[in-house]
Amino acid sequence: MASDTPPRWDRKMQQRLVHGEAAALGELYDRFASLVHSLAHRVLDDDEAADRATQDVFSYIWEHPHAYDPREGPLRSWIAALTQRTATDRLRRRHLDDGPTTPEQAERLEEQVQAAATAARADYIVTSMPAPLRAALELAYHQRRDYRQTADSLGVTEDEARRRLRLGLQLLSSAMTQPALAPPGRESRP
Repeated sequence: MASDTPPRWDRKMQQRLVHGEAAALGELYDRFASLVHSLAHRVLDDDEAADRATQDVFSYIWEHPHAYDPREGPLRSWIAALTQRTATDRLRRRHLDDGPTTPEQAERLEEQVQAAATAARADYIVTSMPAPLRAALELAYHQRRDYRQTADSLGVTEDEARRRLRLGLQLLSSAMTQPALAPPGRESRP
């Protein structure tokens, strides 16, 4: 994955956070703030709300460093999932704060939340996929090239271009199959 950190770095970062090392939080923020903000903005479509969601995510990480389990995947993926939950929770609250809703309004809100969460997952998947897959998808979809033209542009065989496109599409399809996540618990450390 692009910009992924090694598992060892993830574990060390978590240990530093557990020990209350403020510099670790600053380092984590420097590395992942743009990811968090862009995912939150994708869901909320509002800079100020995305800023607040970003603060919420890093506050949660600071207060609950044990919530991350390195055995379940990279820290980057956990932070992205946490961001998605935080942003979708904010989106739901924003609409609930507007007053009572009818069942139809509630259904539309959930559809909006699902669509925003799916779009954020798709954005994350595209930015995280290996560069060769991302390049093939960009040529095929943004520049409307077929697999032969994509192969020629990338300097690979047609079979390799088809393989890259198929793998990229399989990764993207997972954005549609995963449900929106519930908001993170506000409990204390496990």
